[in-house]
Amino acid sequence: MSDLVERTGNVLVVEDDAAMRDLLVEELTDAGLSVSSAGHAGAGLELVRLERFDVIITDLRMPEMDGFDLIRGVANVPDRPHVVMITAFGSIETAIRAVKLGAYDYITKPFEIEELLLVVDKALSARQLETKVARLQREVEDRYGLGNIIAKSQAMRDVVSLVQRAAPSTASVLVTGESGTGKELVARAIHYNSTRSRGPFVAVNLAAVPESLIESELFGHKKGAFTDARTDKPGLFVEADNGTIFLDEIGELALPLQAKLLRVLQEHEVERLGGRQPIALDVRVIATTNRRLREEVQHKRFREDLYYRLNVFPLEIVALRSRREDIVPLAMRVLANHCRRRGRVPALHAEAAQRLLVHEWPGNVRELENVMQRALVLCDGDVISAEHLSFEPVTETAAASRAVPPPAKLLRTPIQQVPPGATELAVSLAVAEQQIILEALRNGQGNRERLAERLGISPRTLRYKLARMRAAGIDINAGARSVA
Repeated sequence: MSDLVERTGNVLVVEDDAAMRDLLVEELTDAGLSVSSAGHAGAGLELVRLERFDVIITDLRMPEMDGFDLIRGVANVPDRPHVVMITAFGSIETAIRAVKLGAYDYITKPFEIEELLLVVDKALSARQLETKVARLQREVEDRYGLGNIIAKSQAMRDVVSLVQRAAPSTASVLVTGESGTGKELVARAIHYNSTRSRGPFVAVNLAAVPESLIESELFGHKKGAFTDARTDKPGLFVEADNGTIFLDEIGELALPLQAKLLRVLQEHEVERLGGRQPIALDVRVIATTNRRLREEVQHKRFREDLYYRLNVFPLEIVALRSRREDIVPLAMRVLANHCRRRGRVPALHAEAAQRLLVHEWPGNVRELENVMQRALVLCDGDVISAEHLSFEPVTETAAASRAVPPPAKLLRTPIQQVPPGATELAVSLAVAEQQIILEALRNGQGNRERLAERLGISPRTLRYKLARMRAAGIDINAGARSVA
C-alpha cells in the first residue's frame, strides 16, 4: 500500500469478477478514496448518471457490455470521469483502441496494487487540473459575458448589440474610443462570446513595447537571428493560434511594422525573424486605438490598406460623459467588485450620485474606478457621501452645459416617501434615476415614446415615473420641451 500521497476522489470499480471487485474496492478504500462498485457495465452506467465520479476503473471483458461500451457510454456524460481500463488480454491494438475511444490509461493483469494506485493518482491529478481550468474558464466567461457590460444608455446598448453580431464571425474588429472607455473589456467580450472562447486570448499593448522589440514580440524569432536571440521564440501571433490576438493601441505601430502586420493578416501566416519556413495561422485580430485612424491615413501616418484590413467590423465606444445613464450603475459595479470580501456594499448618497453625474470624466471609466476605489478607502461607514469623492473640479461653463438641476431641487423627494424597508442605496438610485430623466427632458427628447426608448423603459413606466416625480413636487417642465 502506498502512503506517499493523500488521496481524495470518487472512484467507481466496474468488474464482473466478484473476488477481484471486492479486492479493488478494499485496496482503494484503504488508500483514502471513496469507492463505489458495479458488477457489469450497464449497472456502472446507471451509477455514472446518478453520481459524480472522478475515475472509473473497468475490466475489458464483461458479459453483454464490455469496457469499450462503457467508455462510449460515459463519453457524453457532463463532467465525464477519467477511465482506466484493466484487462488480462493486453495488446498494443487494445490499448490504442481504448485511448482513441477516450480512456485515460490502460493497465494489464496481473498487476501490483501499487501500479494501479500510481495510475489512479495520475488520473486524479489530471482530473483536478481539468476541473480547475474549467472553473477558471467559466469565471472568465462569466466576467466577460455580455450581461456584465453596463448598458443603460442607448449608446452602450448599441455596442452590446454590435458585439453580439461580431462575436460569432471571424472578421477583424477595430474598437475606437478615448482612453479609459473600456475598449479592452469589449474586445474580451467579443472573444469569450465567440466560437474561439476556448482558445487563447493574447493581449499586447503596442504603445508599451519598445519599437526595436515589437517585431520579435509579435512574430517571433529563431535562435541566433540577432545578438540576444539565445533561444527560439514563437511570437504572440503563434501563441494566439486558434484564438484571438488583441492589438491594443494599434495607432502606435510604426509604418515598417504595419507593412509586416498587413502581410500576416493577408497571408494568414507568419515568418519568424531568422526563419525561412512560414507558419500557418488561424488567428482573429481585434485592434483598438484612441486615435482617429482615418486622419492618420490622410496624414500618411497609418497605412490605408492596413486600416481597411482591420476595420472590417468597426465599434466605437463613446466617452462616459456622453452616456451619463451608465455612470451611477458603473459606480455601483465598482463598489460591488471591491466589496466582495466585505460582504456589504456601501450605499451611494444622493449628493454623491449627483456629483458623479455632473463631473466631465476626462479619464472615462478608468477615472471612475479610481474615484470609487478612493472613496471606499475614505469611507468609514455604510454610506459613501459627496465628501468621499475627489476628482478634478468641473469648470462653471462645463457644469452649465450639462443642465443638471441643482441639489435642492433634486433632493426634494423626502425620505419618508420611499416605501418602508427601502435602503439608502435605493433612495440614492431613485434620485439618480430622477436626474437622468430630468436631463433627458432638458435635452429636448421629443415625444414620450422616443424618450422612453432612449431611457430603456416602456412608455407606461415612464408615465408612472413622471407622475411620481410630479407628486414629489419636482418641476419636470422647467426648461424642458413638452412630453407628449
